[in-house]
This record gives sequence, structure tokens and C-alpha cells, in this order.
Amino acid sequence: MALVIAGERSGVGKTTVTLTLLASLRRRGGVVQSFKVGPDYIDPMFHQHVTSRACRNLDPVLTSEAYVQKCFARHSQESEYALVEGVMGLFDGVKGFGNWGLGIGDWELNSSQYPIPSPHCPLSPEGAPSSPITFASTAHIARLLDLPVVLVIDCSRLSGSVAAIAYGYRCFDPRIKMAGVVLNRVGSDRHLSLLKDSLEPLQLPILGVLRRQDNITIPDRHLGLVPTAELPQLNALIDRLADLGDTCFDWQRLLPLLKSEAFSPSPPLSLPPSIKVAVARDRAFNFYYQDNLDLLQQLGAELVFWSPLEDTQLPKGIQGMYFGGGFPEVFAQQLAQNTSVRNEVKRAILAGMPAIAECGGLMYLCEQIIDFEGKSWSMAGVLPTSAVMGKRLTLGYRRAVALQDNLLVTAGTNVYGHEFHRSHLISNPYQPLFEAYRYDCEENMGREGWGLPRNVHASYIHLHWGESVEIPQRFLKQCLDSKQ
Repeated sequence: MALVIAGERSGVGKTTVTLTLLASLRRRGGVVQSFKVGPDYIDPMFHQHVTSRACRNLDPVLTSEAYVQKCFARHSQESEYALVEGVMGLFDGVKGFGNWGLGIGDWELNSSQYPIPSPHCPLSPEGAPSSPITFASTAHIARLLDLPVVLVIDCSRLSGSVAAIAYGYRCFDPRIKMAGVVLNRVGSDRHLSLLKDSLEPLQLPILGVLRRQDNITIPDRHLGLVPTAELPQLNALIDRLADLGDTCFDWQRLLPLLKSEAFSPSPPLSLPPSIKVAVARDRAFNFYYQDNLDLLQQLGAELVFWSPLEDTQLPKGIQGMYFGGGFPEVFAQQLAQNTSVRNEVKRAILAGMPAIAECGGLMYLCEQIIDFEGKSWSMAGVLPTSAVMGKRLTLGYRRAVALQDNLLVTAGTNVYGHEFHRSHLISNPYQPLFEAYRYDCEENMGREGWGLPRNVHASYIHLHWGESVEIPQRFLKQCLDSKQ
């Protein structure tokens, strides 16, 4: 069993509630496994900081429904407690799908079926049209994994209306198992009394009450929360959250819902000869799906973590490089000043060393990064273009069709990924990697990605390899061939 922490919309405090639960569980000495719905990198960093276990992304767009189920089953059973943080509002996801598979064959989006009657929703009008649950929403994952949901409600501007919100979310799809609510940003005892009085007729358990907290804030910037590596006071913040969690939740009701089961390990994959891969990981580059790193190791790679910010040379004896996303624009001056590493990266790639560079990594391989203030900073200079920061946010899932054989996939292959950036390149690649489409409506987003030199895969599109083991296999084969 596990719980899904959902919000009635974005910004209601899902992450704060999730971290408070995780911190309090860890203080109790429990082994806690967390999950995050969707493609986000930053929230999982905070989860891992609290639990000391890698958070796993549950995203059926980037992987599949089957992979989501398999990933959850495997990792939740390795822990005493399991918790899933949702994304946006409970029913927010992507559109454009006819069916869910894998045990949810009774549900068809936009169908003419009617809701299943529910004793908790006695006022539901008979004959009301069924409520479609959008693909990859928190509700989708809760249904897919058959998990109860705790709804976080921002009560800062509510009193009696809280009942209408709770009632609507519970009844929108009666097949969602609503375990209860957490009331966040409650202002006073009188405010709490009004909220409780309004909710009482629903007989929906109040599983937690968080008062307005002026001393618990996590700073953010242009792509969301500031990552954990940049927050020197984070441990003190987590301690305050644990203190809060000890007193604000109904643990008698929550603990049985969070309890997990014993794990039976799966057999390891067969391993080829060991290949050393340098993985850039520091304050500038830290956007990685843990499943991607696990797959590389399971396939025989030795991961050598290093810092383009701090190190003066590449790790010795490597046969490949992996630059994840992150915030190179924030640290552009320091990256530019590390001339020896920039030059060594360029020499290694031009000499044939395979390199994956996603989003922030792509920006690092450019000739320059031009920051928000218009200042220009020299980068590795592998790609004949520059990355320019701007106000426009590029955000969304992508279906990308490979236009040529490249480092990771063969021509014609469809891959599914996610873009999230405020930079653009001043010139387009001569031979792009992909024809990209918006995932939910097939709008053509243009050609994208740099594959020259041929040993480079540089793209704004983040990929999760969980359902595409052939991607890391192909990369490591290229690393091995390059070594030989």
C-alpha cells in the first residue's frame, strides 16, 4: 500500500506536505521510498535529500503504463513506507487518448459511459456524463496503481467553500479512492473550526492540518524550485518540516495507508565489459532520471561523477560522457572560467568520444551561453551555435522521429520526451536529429537536435530510457567501439 499526495491545483503546497510527511517518517526511523508523477527533476531531488533514497518518476508518457506499474512495484517493496507526490491538480494531464490499458479496460476516455454510483456522492445527478481522466495525470497514476489519494487543499482564502471543493474532487470520478484531505495554510483556530464544520457532513477524514508557515519557504527561480545543492540551509529547513509533521498529521490513520510490503529482488541483467562513463553532476548539471543511471550501471557501465564547475580535467580512462540538464546559465561565468576543462571536453568529443548532452548539457557544448542580462560566456565550442536565455518558456511532452541514424537511435525511430527551458539556439543544425511533434495534438514543433559530430547526441528533449533499454545499449556499444 502507499498514498498519493494530490492537489486541487498547482501551488497548493503538495511538495511542502510531501516533504513534511517524508521528513517525519524518516525521523521515526523508517525506510521511505518516494515517487513523483510526471517528468520533473527538482522535486525528486528534495525527496532524495530527505529519504536518502533516489526518488522514482512515474510517467506513462515518457515510459508506459506497464513500466509505471513495474517501477512502483519494485521500489515500493524495498521500503517500509511508500509515498507518491502528484503533479499539478489531481485531474490535470495530457489529452488525446482513447483508452487506458493494463487493468483499466473498463475505462475509456470521452466515452458515453456513466459514472459508477457512489454512496459518498448521494447528490450526483443520474445520467450525468462520465468524467474523463486525462492521461498521465495524478488521477491516472492513482487508478493505474490502485492507490488511495490524499487531497491537499489551500485554505488560505476559503471557509465554507472547502466542502464544495472536497465534494467535487471526490465525486468527479467515484473510482478514485479518496482517503481524506490535508488542510494547508490554515490561519487560526477559528478558521480551522469553520473548515471542520463545513467538511463534517461529507464524512471525509481530515488527515492533516498545516498552519500558515512564514519560516518554511523554499526559494524558486525561472524553472521552479532552486535545487538542493544550492541551499546550504536545507537541513535546518527539513528539521523544521519534521517538527511540523510530528504534530500536524493524523498518524494513526496515515501509517497503515503508507505501509509497504517486503521486496523480492529481480535477477540482474547480463553485463558486457565495463565501460567508464563520465557523468557531469554538480550545481550546474543535476537533471538525471535515476532509472537512466541505473540502466547504464546494469548494462556494465562504471559511472564516474565529476564537475565541469570545479574539476580541472576530465576523469581518467573514460570512454563516454553524459551531460544532463540543469542550470548552466546560472553558473555560466564559472563554467567559462574553467578553460582547461572546456578545452578538454572539446578535444575528447572531436577525437570521437561519444557524448550525450540534454538541454543544459546541449547549452554547455555550444560556443557560448548568453545570459538573461545579455552577457556572453564561452562554453565548450563543440556545436557551432550559441544558447540565448529569454523570457519565453518552452514546455511540454514531445514525440520525436529520428531523421537519421545517430548515437542513440536509428532513423525512423519514435522517442517520447519532455522539454522545459527558457533558452533557444541562434542557429539550427545542418542535419538535425529529430522531427518533433507536440505529444497531445501532433502539432509539428520543427526540427531539433544536433548529431554532428556523429558521436554526439545533443538535444533539448529529455529522454527517460526505462522502456527503451536499446538507447543506453546503443550508447555503450558506441563507447566500447570508440575505446577499441
